Amino acid sequence: MSTEYATPEQVDLTKDEAFDRIRLFRSRNVGPLTFRQLLQRYGSAGAALDALPDIAEKAGKRKYRPAGVTEVKREAAALKKLGGRYIVTGQASYPELLNHLPDAPPVLTVLGNADLLHARAVALVGARNASSAGLRMAALLAEELGKSGLVTVSGMARGIDAAVHNASLNSGTIAVLGGGVDVIYPRGNADLYHQIIKSGGCIVAESPPGTKPLARHFPRRNRIISGLSLGTVVVEAALRSGSLITARQAAEQGRDVFAIPGSPLDPRAQGANRLLKEGAYLVENGADIVSNIRDTITAPGLLERPAFQFSGTPPTVEPESTDDDARALILGFLSPTPGQIDQILRDSRLPVNEFNAALLELELSGQAERVGVSQVVRLYEGA
Repeated sequence: MSTEYATPEQVDLTKDEAFDRIRLFRSRNVGPLTFRQLLQRYGSAGAALDALPDIAEKAGKRKYRPAGVTEVKREAAALKKLGGRYIVTGQASYPELLNHLPDAPPVLTVLGNADLLHARAVALVGARNASSAGLRMAALLAEELGKSGLVTVSGMARGIDAAVHNASLNSGTIAVLGGGVDVIYPRGNADLYHQIIKSGGCIVAESPPGTKPLARHFPRRNRIISGLSLGTVVVEAALRSGSLITARQAAEQGRDVFAIPGSPLDPRAQGANRLLKEGAYLVENGADIVSNIRDTITAPGLLERPAFQFSGTPPTVEPESTDDDARALILGFLSPTPGQIDQILRDSRLPVNEFNAALLELELSGQAERVGVSQVVRLYEGA
């Protein structure tokens, strides 16, 4: 999109500002991109919280209320009881690699060793119904990466994910969950969940404690898996799989993508083979990853990549439309099928600031929702 999402400065936030940032992100229809835009626009989470009802009312939602103080205090108490903690964007403890993503999660809930979030890490992902060869390969790569001083990141699913975590218990592993940090999914990985924490690993989630994992949560989880990592390795994956979503997100985040080649006769190899055709690094052993990831680790540009920017030059228009006109115009271009935000901006012919403000109001009113970094869909009542 045209807006430049400035990377939040990492400092020691006051307790009040950190709490307000949690409240802001827990408020209805405030996603990661909206959160950053609100912080840029109002300067603090407290000021953004004060402004939310008026913004929503301008879009026709007169009863909008931000997340309540009592509600968030209850969540914080539940997290503390679990032995967990919050890490909020802007704090010095926030992972630096995540901090440079335009859709970085504003709030992380963490169990276990949070120091691993600052370690050099590689994501390994793959099929839930993995072959025995795929499971062995995933475990072997995880062990070799651990011996090279790299932490592994995965999603604690069955198959490849579980093999990676199990093989990395002694060297360090991070499990990113699709639901709450306390919701073990699948239930069959309960022992693994507890072993990760006991061994000094880390469990991370974006959603509040108690959140049940739903299908729509997993693409959001996947961007955190790739975002915490210097590179992502796909071991086995079908052509339509979450692992390929993670690989695509890694590429969009400026990270390296690796893949294990497989038999063209095995559907579980088709996704990785396609990645190789598209330019992913071919991996046969851990050394193939380490030898390439070293360049990424030392590259001065990785952590200095510019904030997400609009890729084209938006047209200008002479007259400025009213708020109602702008929202109605944008809604007319939206549908339940995800559309590219930069294309909608060009089609609308609205000034950039006016477009951004109107889209924000549509999000807060529940009429539109962002999909990833660059797309948006229209929401309908009852949908």
